[in-house]
Amino acid sequence: MIRFLFLIPIVLCVLWWVYLSANGHSFRDGRKGFIYILIVSAFIAIVYSLLLWITGRQF
Repeated sequence: MIRFLFLIPIVLCVLWWVYLSANGHSFRDGRKGFIYILIVSAFIAIVYSLLLWITGRQF
């Protein structure tokens, strides 16, 4: 399951892009949303990495 974590930001960015396109917004209008998605995804990756490191489990 860990190997699929890279899909989280990809799927969220695609969904955000679809939302922007459906409502007539440009990439520039939704740029802040893409940044938030990347920050949240990085936080999730860091937390999972720390949990794996703390418990001593291998990928």
